[in-house]
Amino acid sequence: MTFLLPDAADAESPLKPEELQVLRAQYDKEGDYVGVQTKFNYAWGLIKSSTRNEQQEGVRLLSDIFRNAPERRRECLYYLALGNYKLGNYAEARRYNDLLLDHEPANLQAGSLRGLIDDKVAKDGLMGVAILSGVAIAAGVVGGMLFKGARRR
Repeated sequence: MTFLLPDAADAESPLKPEELQVLRAQYDKEGDYVGVQTKFNYAWGLIKSSTRNEQQEGVRLLSDIFRNAPERRRECLYYLALGNYKLGNYAEARRYNDLLLDHEPANLQAGSLRGLIDDKVAKDGLMGVAILSGVAIAAGVVGGMLFKGARRR
């Protein structure tokens, strides 16, 4: 069975509140006997959210599906990667995405997501280097001033 997965950019457009409410109501209605499809749909809606707590809940629900429903693991891998990407958990996002690509090297969505993850990691890495460089320069300036002041005495 082949499932078409949306592009990573699709996750950036949240559902309308009333659309997410429909998914939440169905999830709540099923209670302790919530079906895998209902849980998956709700998790998908949460991942698309722009609210961090909802994204985290989506990742938690998907992790539960991943552990307990082997037939849904492929879909879960992509959305776990996407959810972790949106949360800034790039190592986790890469891990899930790479698992999917190991099984489906030609998966265009996972390939696209890999590029997004790599770009974000590189950008954040450069930002970290810039911050550390700034701190080092500031420490050098302060140290130089202190050293110069100590030599005058």
